[in-house]
Amino acid sequence: MTVSRRLFMAAAAAVATSAAASSTALAAPAGPATGRPTGAEPPHRIRIGPDDTPATLVAKAARVRPTARQIAWQQLEQTAFLHFGVNTFTGLEWGTGDEDPDVFRPAALDTDQWAFALRDGGFKLAILTVKHHDGFVLYPSRYTKHTVASSSWQGGDGDVLRSFTASMRRYGIKVGVYISPADENQYLDGVYANGSTRSARTIPTLVPGDDRAGSRPRSFTLDATDYGAHMLNQLYEVLTEYGPVDEVWFDGAQGRIPPEKVETYDWDSWYALIRALAPDATMAVRGPDVRWVGNEGGLARENEWSVVPVKDSGNGSIDYALPYDAPDQGSRDALAEARSVARYLQWWPAECDVSIRPGWFYHDDQQPKTVEQLTDIWFRSVGRNSVLLLNIPPDRRGLLPDADVARLREFRERIRRELPEDLAHGRRPRHDRAAGTVTVDLGRAHEVDRIRLAEDIRHGQQLEHAVVEARVGDRWETVTEVDTVGASRVLTLATPVTARRWRLRATRSRSTVRIAEFGLYRSEV
Repeated sequence: MTVSRRLFMAAAAAVATSAAASSTALAAPAGPATGRPTGAEPPHRIRIGPDDTPATLVAKAARVRPTARQIAWQQLEQTAFLHFGVNTFTGLEWGTGDEDPDVFRPAALDTDQWAFALRDGGFKLAILTVKHHDGFVLYPSRYTKHTVASSSWQGGDGDVLRSFTASMRRYGIKVGVYISPADENQYLDGVYANGSTRSARTIPTLVPGDDRAGSRPRSFTLDATDYGAHMLNQLYEVLTEYGPVDEVWFDGAQGRIPPEKVETYDWDSWYALIRALAPDATMAVRGPDVRWVGNEGGLARENEWSVVPVKDSGNGSIDYALPYDAPDQGSRDALAEARSVARYLQWWPAECDVSIRPGWFYHDDQQPKTVEQLTDIWFRSVGRNSVLLLNIPPDRRGLLPDADVARLREFRERIRRELPEDLAHGRRPRHDRAAGTVTVDLGRAHEVDRIRLAEDIRHGQQLEHAVVEARVGDRWETVTEVDTVGASRVLTLATPVTARRWRLRATRSRSTVRIAEFGLYRSEV
């Protein structure tokens, strides 16, 4: 995490077809179940080519739909990262791989304290750095000695991952794991980037004295390099021995090794194993389900599209068709610009990662961000059709620092005060498809200075421009405008507006817009 990720994403396959023309219609969200017609599942990826016209590209984009796991992930809104390992004790951000494992000695590890603080802060999923770029592993893996089992901590019987998963589930928090593709220790051992060719490997690869030998574990034959097989074996351990995993998080780091020693990652095999062992797990951000937003400041674009053009990048992976930090990833102009290199339009929502402190690992001389800074990040991530991934690093005690715990509680309370009560709750909105409007009558006039919108993304992301209006006297007056919405959009008014009747009017869209939320709030801040 300490360096910008350059390559991303995953996948393979897809089918192409045309789609309906643009419109400005709005409709009520679909009813129960999936909201989808019976028959074939709508595609989350559609093939495109340089011969597609701009109109055809927009029509295809209108047909792209999220998978069930992507919808569930988007609903999390706020997730946590926990960077913890040998770097916590050496003071480094990127380890060297030759650390003495005995430096890892948390004096008072308490993963229940982590879970309680995260739940108190409003987090619904937490991701642990099971292995960072240094290669040190937070559980006793069979495939390397660079693990907690080689530390004197808990007499070599410690297992941070087991404690972490148990605590998160006890407090109702979903479990995520980060297993770095880069591995400085395996490079030093001659496994990472050793020039080996891809060949069929049996996973798990049993080792001498393997405790699984008599149980005939479920096995897979997958193509991989020597290091690719090492990763597969560790993924197998994590995904079969630690209960259900809800997210597997990769980045594209390559390690600080000579440029001619680059390891070509076996993404296709890694993805296949994850899908087989954890079919409901989201793969991010070097994965097919979720993309990196393009910065480590936690900030989404003003208009963040979930449907973006992608290209193949080898070994079953896909990548951005446009630069990862391009200011526009999915508008009509972006689709047209990318068509010469893109192979697909894909539902690929953005995750905004940022650390509560300047570093990703704990350092004594650093302090957490202020509530005002965190609130600004929330509005510019969750409020812009993205999920916020906030890193809170445990300290050398093995605890989340007191200052950070207090800040998380203050942060949650601040967001509650920013959006205290939906004044439209219980008020049945009126959808007028012909007029392209959604109207809410609050029963009496209320001051409003926050507006929260959401499309029913089961039907894609369609809205390209809309105005929010308030009925003042005998006419509708424009209060604010918005382009993209997607799963979540929060708008802040500089000055409160008082009105009883409010209206969202679509003026441009790719296909029928289905509004799932039109929330109106008066901030208490």
